[in-house]
Amino acid sequence: MAEAKNVSFDAIMADLKAGKFVPVYYLMGDEPYYIDQIADYIAEHALQPEERDFNQTILFGSDVNAAQIADAARRYPMMAERQVIIVKEAQNVKSTEALERYFKQPMPSTVLVMCHKNGTIDGRKKEYVRSIQSAGILFESKKLRDRDLPAFIENYLSSRQVSIDPKSTQMIADNIGADLSRLTSELDKVVLSLPEQDRRVTPQVVEDQIGVSKEFNGFELRDAIVNRNVYKANQIIKYFDENPKAGSIYSFLPLLFNYFQNLMIAFYSPNPKSQEVVAEWLEMRSPWAAKDYMTGMRNYSGMKVMQIISKIREIDAKSKGLDNPNTGPGELMKELIFYILH
Repeated sequence: MAEAKNVSFDAIMADLKAGKFVPVYYLMGDEPYYIDQIADYIAEHALQPEERDFNQTILFGSDVNAAQIADAARRYPMMAERQVIIVKEAQNVKSTEALERYFKQPMPSTVLVMCHKNGTIDGRKKEYVRSIQSAGILFESKKLRDRDLPAFIENYLSSRQVSIDPKSTQMIADNIGADLSRLTSELDKVVLSLPEQDRRVTPQVVEDQIGVSKEFNGFELRDAIVNRNVYKANQIIKYFDENPKAGSIYSFLPLLFNYFQNLMIAFYSPNPKSQEVVAEWLEMRSPWAAKDYMTGMRNYSGMKVMQIISKIREIDAKSKGLDNPNTGPGELMKELIFYILH
């Protein structure tokens, strides 16, 4: 895998918004959201609307070769300061020699944007990578980890002058997951639904706009398990069993595995009795975020947590059909919850 420069999405966007463009942007990685955000911003703002007809070109990697891209990039702009060339599906460009030569001497009046999704440059192409880095920016767009989703949601809404409480944040994160394109689309829908006089996202708003029950959701299930609330956990599981579209074992297994995996790590922190130390040990943004892990360490022993993690792995395998000819997802979830709480 190619090594990208230590440049963040926020840093790239800050320069673009300040009108600072470089000759080459090579955008690669498994998270298409950031690639699209950068490419779309350049398409909308690098040229004036009246300049785009003659100076903005969209190419597709499966339709052109490296030489054709390089030739297009060497053209001079027409009655404009620069030209913009955006190559979508750049991972389909078969040969890179002509591009490598171009990157070593790029046109300063061209902004070439290469959009390479669902992967990165072959790590063996070190000279190609160096040529890109010498010409401009090589950026790797990585998938967000589940634990980073709440911060992303809060920051996204904050940038739109909207506040959100922790429960609502977790409800959205658990229900939608790390597909950022879908996540931002749902958040935009929520923002549009808010009245001007009350720019807050609450569990009721999430229930109304996204369709996640404020009483029966992944956040509440995890809360019931953390506090060993057997009655509440069984109520939620029963609800999901009767309303499979509201949630399933496939969405809750990662949630529970992530919690108990972190809980196991918390036991090994330098001072497991300090909420501040545990939060820092788990790389959390604030001591408040470690509250559930402090409760979990009181309610579960380290040995039980290890057994639970093993059980989650077993149930995950069974949910995928391994050594399980008959048991359905609902029964598997009941089996897991019973094991965790007893």
